Amino acid sequence: MKLHLAQHYGMCFGVRDALRATHAAAMRGPVTTLGQLVHNPVVEAHLKTLGVRSGNLEQLDSSSTRRVVITAHGASDRHRDAWRSSGHEITDTTCPLVRKAHAALSMLVEEGYHPVVIGQRQHVEVRGLIGDYPQASVLLSAGEIGLIPDHARLGIISQTTQPLDAVLQLIEAIKRHHAASEVRFVDTVCHPTKQRQSALEELCRSCEVVIIIGGRNSNNTRQLTDKARELGVRTHQVETAEELEPAWFADVRDVGVTAGTSTMDETIRAVMDRLQCMAA
Repeated sequence: MKLHLAQHYGMCFGVRDALRATHAAAMRGPVTTLGQLVHNPVVEAHLKTLGVRSGNLEQLDSSSTRRVVITAHGASDRHRDAWRSSGHEITDTTCPLVRKAHAALSMLVEEGYHPVVIGQRQHVEVRGLIGDYPQASVLLSAGEIGLIPDHARLGIISQTTQPLDAVLQLIEAIKRHHAASEVRFVDTVCHPTKQRQSALEELCRSCEVVIIIGGRNSNNTRQLTDKARELGVRTHQVETAEELEPAWFADVRDVGVTAGTSTMDETIRAVMDRLQCMAA
């Protein structure tokens, strides 16, 4: 059995920076993350060993510490202001590419466009994006286009971890449905997401089985899993090496491996080591 590691995989710079900033904050004393720093249980377990506590961005009484961390997924200015006004010291680990999405949405609103976000309505990143714009429309499929009101100008951005091809298809459907509207799209799908999606496609061309490593509540990891299955490759998503099953690889010659942007290097190494043992 031969193993093929994707050209682009695993933790992105935004997650690494968020982890470093939270680690540094924890070294200075008690601190609470306002939600999951990133969507990965291994990362969450690691933070607990540092004494990092968990709170809720939308509940000011959920933190037992004065010092709090806004997660890599970002937050609305409304929530930032509320935490500051209540006397909390904020470490803001919002990914720079999520900040870019916030800036794009703000620009579109200022220029008179009705704001539209392509993404998961209940995802923390999307809730942060629309937190200052309650009039925004949020959709993830063509069946939800009816949620967008008639407006002369529609300004569209995307949740940063959505697959670009699916976003572009949905935009074309919006244009057909709102033919009389000016539709402007600002591409906010992050570069690491695009890289990992294209690298996965390369794996799927040559591998019989693909292993996706990452949290089950991680959107970008789930998108990798869905994409591999759409391409007709037997696909298994795991959070840890212990979840690998030898039966998955019976009579398999080529196995591809990739990982979501919140997956720790140590987890990837452990999965590769176990696969190497199975391949021996």
